Amino acid sequence: MAGANHFLHPDIYLRIMPPYLPFPLPLVYLSGFLESAFGLGLIPPVCKRAAAWGLVALLLFVFPANIHMALHPSLYPMFQPALLWLRLPLQFVLMGLVLLSVGKRPAGGR
Repeated sequence: MAGANHFLHPDIYLRIMPPYLPFPLPLVYLSGFLESAFGLGLIPPVCKRAAAWGLVALLLFVFPANIHMALHPSLYPMFQPALLWLRLPLQFVLMGLVLLSVGKRPAGGR
């Protein structure tokens, strides 16, 4: 659902895009597509592990937008500044949860 929201409401994501990144709208669409694709990839067991690592990579790639928001809270008056800072460690919690969701590989498995 979150990935689809990039297409339904791109303006939300454009507002949080750091100004130093080129091609903001294509990047919003790309991140939404990847979020949707990797999220769906968690369903079939055959691609679950690769999809989880894809989500972790995506969370790392969008981290600069979270840093930008925390450093410039006046640009985002709809959010409490403390929440913008709390969002930073939350990204790493989400990465851990994604990796935990795929569990350990069975012995002799792929």
